[in-house]
Amino acid sequence: MSWPHALFAQSPEIALFLSLAIGYWIGKFQFGKFQLGGVAGSLLAAVIISQVGVSIDNGIKSVLFALFIYAVGYESGPQFFRSLGRQSLREIAMATVLAVSGLVTVVLLARAFGLDKGLAAGIAAGGLTQSAIIGTAGAAIAKLGLAADEAGRLQANVAIGYAVTYIFGSFGAIIVCVNVLPWLMRRSIRDDAIKAEAELHAGAHSYGVGEHAATPELVGRIYRIEGAAGRSVAEIEGASAPPISIERVKRNGVLIGTEPSLRLETGDIVLLVGRRAGVVDLSEQLGPELEASDGMDVVVVTRDVAITAAAFVKRTVAEIRAATAETLRHGVYVIAVKRAGNPLPLEGGTVIEPGDVVSLYGTAEDVQRLARQVGSIIIPSDKTDFVFHGLGLVAGLLIGLVVLRFGDIPLTLGSGGGALLSGLAFGWYRSRNMTIGNMPSAASTLLRDLGLAGFVAVVGLQSGLQAVSTIAEKGLSIFLIGVVVTLLPLLITMLFGRYVLRYDNTAIFAGALSGARSANPAFGEVLDKAGNAIPTTPFAITYALANVFLTLLGPLVVAFA
Repeated sequence: MSWPHALFAQSPEIALFLSLAIGYWIGKFQFGKFQLGGVAGSLLAAVIISQVGVSIDNGIKSVLFALFIYAVGYESGPQFFRSLGRQSLREIAMATVLAVSGLVTVVLLARAFGLDKGLAAGIAAGGLTQSAIIGTAGAAIAKLGLAADEAGRLQANVAIGYAVTYIFGSFGAIIVCVNVLPWLMRRSIRDDAIKAEAELHAGAHSYGVGEHAATPELVGRIYRIEGAAGRSVAEIEGASAPPISIERVKRNGVLIGTEPSLRLETGDIVLLVGRRAGVVDLSEQLGPELEASDGMDVVVVTRDVAITAAAFVKRTVAEIRAATAETLRHGVYVIAVKRAGNPLPLEGGTVIEPGDVVSLYGTAEDVQRLARQVGSIIIPSDKTDFVFHGLGLVAGLLIGLVVLRFGDIPLTLGSGGGALLSGLAFGWYRSRNMTIGNMPSAASTLLRDLGLAGFVAVVGLQSGLQAVSTIAEKGLSIFLIGVVVTLLPLLITMLFGRYVLRYDNTAIFAGALSGARSANPAFGEVLDKAGNAIPTTPFAITYALANVFLTLLGPLVVAFA
């Protein structure tokens, strides 16, 4: 094994990307309904590769995790802040039950198997994948007034217990959240994520990449005028309740102007654009429909516009319709209005707020004419606003450096918690100011996937060799105790959530459960199974609480073990 060790010593990044490649390959295999997934596969591959000896900088792990958790927060910020309130009580209860059950499990096992305070705290840190327990437990041990040698031995045992149990701590959480929980609920994460997304979008279907409606609401049709000869353009457009517009008229093979007063003649060819119901209603009155006609096609665009003009905000949809001149909105159709990414009902009583986004459909000239009066066009772009997001990450990492002390107990969000909080805030701010902070969904997906899988791969590369060697030296007892510490609190909390808190959506439940255990790899797999951001809001709430509750376990384990 000398040559792989020499290779990885010279270029440890090879070990990292090899772990990702092998891990995602392993993760594709399915055994019945069980599938390991790319994140857990990367962890397993990294542990195996670590046996040849790999030294990889700890800063890489921090950077990758910060990218992952910031992207998660950014995507879910608008929904998160709307969800805060009494409806968050279930998530608070989830995080509390898991922390308490974790503490009781560790203390009882420590007393049953005669573990010292250091090993017990290390098993808590690894089995519950809360690295901050190492620091709080070590500080608590130092305060016990023990001899220096004894205190040093206990603090070393914290690291040993952590190294042996951390790998399964990550792996076991994935199994429970991604495989056991859907089995208990009798529904898949994906199905319930789609259901919750449909409810969130007020029943509107969310189309995936390459999907579109077979019967679109807005259509264009070409007709040869027969029955409508002698009627003006304005009369025909006014005859339909669902709005339509005549965009082009061709007479004797020549395009002519489409003024409202223009009267159509037999044989004229017209292009109607508008809502399908209106076009269908008029089709029998106009004449036969043509498949195509030279020069009659026009290019239409869809543009999102952030509503900022005073004439359009703090007013109802009905008031805006009545106050907007026909000449201004002619040929432009409102597809949807969204607030923080979620559609609003296009009803007369709906009040428009600053920052709402309206999707306009029509020719480029018509849309531009109306958009100038409404607000700022959100220009589609595949570029990421690195000024905005760079500052977001800096703010998050600075927040993570803040340490608050309750007596001798230091509490901190850490870089992960800080990046999550910053991502939530910057995502919410972006939803209110859509002209800045662009991050294409593909870029966000890359940050999430690479950040999380890379993070767990680095953990495996750093801890795998020591964990395996420690198990070989000290037997399986510490490892098996860690397995119980990992699984039992999760299962207790899962049953509490199902039968006491009455979670009925698998995707939301899985997000809350993984966050309550601060189980980032498990959450990554939950997101992958969901296919959307539905699990993110409950995760963000329970994760923030878990960072505090589980960190407090360090001195409590030292006190009671």
